[in-house]
Amino acid sequence: MQSDANPIPTAPEAAPIQTDVLIVGAGPVGLFAAFEAGVIGLSCQIVDSLARVGGQCIELYPDKPIYDIPAIPSCTARELVERLMQQCHPFEVPIHLDQRVMDVTQRDDGRWTVRTQQGMVLDAAAILLAAGNGAFLPQRLMLPEAAALEERHVFYSVAKLADFADRNVIVAGGGDSALDWALALRNVAKRLTLVHRRNGFSATASSVDSMKRAVAAGEMDFVVGMIAGLDAPEGTLRSVSIKHVEGTSELAADMVVVLYGLVADLGPIANWGLDIRAGRVEVDTSNYESSRPGIFAVGDIANYPNKQKLILSGFHEASLALRKAYAYAYPTKKRVHVHSSYDAKLAERVQASAE
Repeated sequence: MQSDANPIPTAPEAAPIQTDVLIVGAGPVGLFAAFEAGVIGLSCQIVDSLARVGGQCIELYPDKPIYDIPAIPSCTARELVERLMQQCHPFEVPIHLDQRVMDVTQRDDGRWTVRTQQGMVLDAAAILLAAGNGAFLPQRLMLPEAAALEERHVFYSVAKLADFADRNVIVAGGGDSALDWALALRNVAKRLTLVHRRNGFSATASSVDSMKRAVAAGEMDFVVGMIAGLDAPEGTLRSVSIKHVEGTSELAADMVVVLYGLVADLGPIANWGLDIRAGRVEVDTSNYESSRPGIFAVGDIANYPNKQKLILSGFHEASLALRKAYAYAYPTKKRVHVHSSYDAKLAERVQASAE
């Protein structure tokens, strides 16, 4: 037994990563914020709890078209994220994925010490929350055999349509996401079946009409019922049991995409001492600062009168927030505004990154 006089040595904590601004969230708003930070002369680091950049729009609708981004008539969420990554590339912003921020502590000098669940420590003058609605957790298929089949036969999102090519695919759910993915997957699957517990849907009328037309044309099937069991001998899915009012039937299946919706969870952010109402952070609209000076909230996580949950609104919010954050990073330095058209240093960076 080790005595108190000779304690077991512990590894020293890694030196904190210093930055002017820590951006929490690598979705579209977080990525644009990284570009804006570079434009006005702020260093930044991005952390995200997800394993890839893109946030909510990549997790929920990567190949769905977006029509309300200024100067871009139409692009998919995946294309938007790729363009934003390209835009912030000149500043070589470090992005730390699979890192969930757990604790923030403001020191006597006004700066923040931030720790992630995985042990990363950061030292920032300001924190910009661009975390969407917090961490998204899918409503899972509550069957004992489902967990062992996840990411092989049971999925809660679609990363690539090609992964489902020439397979018998079942999509479960009745919202926009379920219908949109069913319509997209019918083009690559061997056979696509949409399963929903009732004949009514919580999706937009246009999606419902498109689904009904596809069913009438024989391009996909629709079954009213609920998934009651998975037949997967030796870990390989063969069929799914569907419970109906009349009884139970079996559907051949290689893959099941469960889209019952997502549960938003602010997680540790809820314990940071911020003014949070209905799961969102209250902010001052002059600079999108929260009730704790030095912590800002932009995008879907921010709340204020007449708030619009639009990507372009998040871009605007991030731009104003960072200009206030500049004062925390450089309290004795006056920032001089320069239009990007006349910013020679920015032009040099963009040109160099393109070569």
